Amino acid sequence: MKKFWLLVMLAAVAALAGCATPAARCTSPEDNPRHHYLGGMESLEQLKVDQAMAKFDRAVYCEEQFSAAWSGRAIAFAIKARTQQDSGYKGVEVERALESLEKGRKLAETDNDRFENLVAAIRVNNLIKGDNWLAKAEDAYREAMNQRVDERLLDYYQGKEAATYFMGLAYLDGYEFRKAEDKFRETLGARKDGKWNEPADQAWKKTAKIVRAMGGITVGDVGKKIAVKESVSRGELAALLIDEMKLDKLFAGRIPVRSQVDGMQAEFTPADVLGHPFKDEILTVMKWKVRGLEPKADATTKAYLFKPGDKVLRGEMAFILEDVLIKLTGDEKLATAFFGQDRSPFPDVKPTSPFYNAVLNMTTRGIMEGELSGEFRIADPVDGAEAILAVRMLQQRINIH
Repeated sequence: MKKFWLLVMLAAVAALAGCATPAARCTSPEDNPRHHYLGGMESLEQLKVDQAMAKFDRAVYCEEQFSAAWSGRAIAFAIKARTQQDSGYKGVEVERALESLEKGRKLAETDNDRFENLVAAIRVNNLIKGDNWLAKAEDAYREAMNQRVDERLLDYYQGKEAATYFMGLAYLDGYEFRKAEDKFRETLGARKDGKWNEPADQAWKKTAKIVRAMGGITVGDVGKKIAVKESVSRGELAALLIDEMKLDKLFAGRIPVRSQVDGMQAEFTPADVLGHPFKDEILTVMKWKVRGLEPKADATTKAYLFKPGDKVLRGEMAFILEDVLIKLTGDEKLATAFFGQDRSPFPDVKPTSPFYNAVLNMTTRGIMEGELSGEFRIADPVDGAEAILAVRMLQQRINIH
């Protein structure tokens, strides 16, 4: 009998032990899932992806059911996928991103959890660019804005306008420039000093510049891809001139003998453009001997290379467009129109500069612009919107002639 009661007591103790709450894995004040999640998101802002992943992993270790950490992991995996060149490795990261995003969705218990997961869905779709990615981002955005969130508890995103800002970035990456402009403007109007105001303001100015540059013209895929770039390379400028401005057709139209046009070609093919996506456009620019876009002597290889990846500076852009203008108008006097001047209207462009005449030709015709500060920014790279606007204005001036 005693043995029976001993067994009963042991069974009861075991049952009580089974019902007890498991000991917390993370007990110190700062070693908690929310703190690690915030650290991970801030690391993502700095593109410290491995550091962010470690933070999210710790958050999940502290609380495996913590939805926000899984949503953060999804963004981190998506960033990794975007930087992968190997399609196999990229596919693995994409799968991990989508799995983490789905787990975050399933674990979401509150509207705040769901909002954080839906913003992550906007960001992940924008990063991995899968099938119908923009439509999926739009669906996530609409659902996010329908959540009844307590903004006081949105530790990282701080307000619902965060979803609007990231949807704006998605539209910008999807070349929906007017929609992007609207979303950035909405973000700025949501609150006076919100967390997303500064990045939204920068993105709005960039997008507004692109919209202005494209006003009244239809830009193809090449132009749209160039429009969002912070700097334009020599290869990209060649593509913009040939594919968007139809420079080959314009130049050919000035030569009456068709056989002469058909016989023209680049003198040689530089070794560094053989596998380049804009090889044909580069060779066409070389065929017409556009000044500023000629091959350059390379000291290392002791050969003439086009250097398609080199950034085009604003002074160089003026020089290139001046030559296009001269060739299309037939006005050779433009090449020396401003020679002999003693004073420059731009403090950073001296009359002795090799680009001085070109800069004056471009600015006096409204093809390129200086800054409100008075400088031309001769040594700064040309960004995509500036390049498209300059080409557009050049087209208008040629039509006037």
